[in-house]
Amino acid sequence: MEKSKDIGVIVGRFQVHELHPGHLELINGVAANHKRVVVFLGVSAALVTKSNPLDFVTRKEMLLQAFPHITVLSIPDTPSDMDWSRELDKRIREACPMGSVMMYGSRDSFITYYHGSFATTELPAHQSTSGTEIRNGISQEVKASPDFRAGVIFAAYNQYPKVFPTVDVAIMKSDMVLLGRKPKADKFRFIGGFSDVTDNCYEEAAAREVEEETGLTVENIKYIGSAKIDDWRYRSEVDKIITLFFKADYKEGQAKANDDIVELKWFKAATLSEEQIVKEHYVLLKLFHQTQTGL
Repeated sequence: MEKSKDIGVIVGRFQVHELHPGHLELINGVAANHKRVVVFLGVSAALVTKSNPLDFVTRKEMLLQAFPHITVLSIPDTPSDMDWSRELDKRIREACPMGSVMMYGSRDSFITYYHGSFATTELPAHQSTSGTEIRNGISQEVKASPDFRAGVIFAAYNQYPKVFPTVDVAIMKSDMVLLGRKPKADKFRFIGGFSDVTDNCYEEAAAREVEEETGLTVENIKYIGSAKIDDWRYRSEVDKIITLFFKADYKEGQAKANDDIVELKWFKAATLSEEQIVKEHYVLLKLFHQTQTGL
């Protein structure tokens, strides 16, 4: 490691529940060669994600517990590497107005994206388990402790309220529309479900849901409108569902109830009424009839 610089700077995420040997070796090595050590923790703009589950304060306290004499600061993620580099340089000099600086990172670290004014040193990779592997392992384990339960509650409350995007489809065949019925329901609903991260667009999600729940393929998928759905699962939650409603023409296939649909039935589109539809789809029925009448 560089011994001639006054300040050793480490930039990382440390998104783990406890520091692993690679972390300890890195910080101890930098501390042994510099008068002052500053760790900058990358802060994501998204809250509580799989890649960034821990907030800044939680990670700062973890580092200071093991290394009480280092300085731990934050550096927010930005869309531009140049802007991020300038901001990092600025924060380094705010914390350390005087002294020479050496920055440390591994091959897959911040160094590739850094375009600032300070020197960098690439450290050899450590054989410790990666943070991703550690988080994957933790996610499979449930602990019977108050701290574990408190952590789950903390994570749940420290997220932005979410809107879950879904798609629903009015499948048309001439003057008929195909609806489905779920288990324990006595009325029917438009075919649909949650959009998936593998979908490239909502039209693709609509076609996928139709195929999964009915076995049919559709064409001429056209957007009708969107609406908040009064789904019983989210009535007492802050998070809600907003669906994108489409109309599509039957192309081919034999209708067969699949997935979470137990019955399919063709209805006369012009006379489809609330008496035949589950209550949470009344708003979609209104949009459907507006489209049918051209209003």
